[in-house]
Amino acid sequence: MSDDEKAAEELVETLRDGEKGFADAASKLRDSDRAEWADVLQRLSEQRAGFRREIVELGHQYGDDVDESGTAAAAVHRGWIALKDALTGDDAGSVLGAAVTGEDHAVSEYEKALEKDLSAGFREVVTRQHQAVVAARDEVKALQSAD
Repeated sequence: MSDDEKAAEELVETLRDGEKGFADAASKLRDSDRAEWADVLQRLSEQRAGFRREIVELGHQYGDDVDESGTAAAAVHRGWIALKDALTGDDAGSVLGAAVTGEDHAVSEYEKALEKDLSAGFREVVTRQHQAVVAARDEVKALQSAD
């Protein structure tokens, strides 16, 4: 398995988690006293879905199927796991804190991917997405600190 394929599979899983995590958080916040946060989180969920599709499509161009679902063992290490706990309560701050944790994980997954020996075209996509993920994490942190 090439570094591109390994990195792509890991990023697809991270992006799938972020897509679902942001959507769940947005749904939870829609009826809270922080409903305006739901729009931001929904937009980030849609961003992750687009990033995931882009990487899957790139993989198909190289003949790789990188859109397989991850293993249960991998799920234990994902950053969005804390979100399940936060979603059981009604505290908007906890939901946002879980989103920040998920985003910290996503940033680290992108940084790990960039340490690999990626092809030039794939590296360009990962670099661009990494910058957007860092910006998204900072945006969520800004919401958290404005609370």
